[in-house]
Amino acid sequence: MALNNTYDARLQQETALGAGAQILLLALLGPAIGMGPVGWLTGLAFAIATWAVLSRAVHRSRLRSFGPANRVTLGRATLVGGVTALVADSFESAPPVTLLVALTAVALLLDGVDGKVARRTGTCSALGARFDMEVDAFLILVLSVYVSTQLGPWVLLIGGMRYAFVAAARLAPWLTAPLPPSFARKTVAAIQGVCLLVAGAQLLPAAASLAVVLLALGSLVWSFGRDVLWLWRTSRTPRPAPTRPARELVPSGR
Repeated sequence: MALNNTYDARLQQETALGAGAQILLLALLGPAIGMGPVGWLTGLAFAIATWAVLSRAVHRSRLRSFGPANRVTLGRATLVGGVTALVADSFESAPPVTLLVALTAVALLLDGVDGKVARRTGTCSALGARFDMEVDAFLILVLSVYVSTQLGPWVLLIGGMRYAFVAAARLAPWLTAPLPPSFARKTVAAIQGVCLLVAGAQLLPAAASLAVVLLALGSLVWSFGRDVLWLWRTSRTPRPAPTRPARELVPSGR
């Protein structure tokens, strides 16, 4: 028991350091760009929420080590916190687009690094996979909010689709069944951030940015639609009757 408490204390320290890194990033960015109160408060809320949720998840996972892969993901979460603060600040001022693009680009480039690190170090875990997925999903949501101010509220469909799927799964449990691995699904998920980043950087003409984001949304609708259809068909496929235990197959006279 004492050993488990020691492991848990170390893990909690790791999550606290992550929150501290996010606050430090805010402290560096805020004065440099003249961040307003909305950006500050949003960034702080993100840091505190990330720390609280991750601390609870770590405690429940009973991990003995946070692991190098989770540290990479935590670093990505720090960058996402900075992006979140900048996007929130954009509603009352004009933060440097180059800074927002730089933070987002690094966060996207690091996506996949944590997975490779986990496989090479033998530290893959359900917590790590979920942590990585949640960081990805939240970054896409934040980028959708930013690009929606340029192209319209329909862009929020990209960031909100995954959360709508999770909400629907509470009403339809068959949506929670595990999906088979899919390279197409991974590819579609990866291009969402890239397309939103390209549009948000405002490097292309408005018509081209619109086409890029529409392509991202169309591919996402196709990917989710294909998965939902597979889950629906699977849920209605009759399952084979369970076989009788071996001990029941032995004649009673023996």
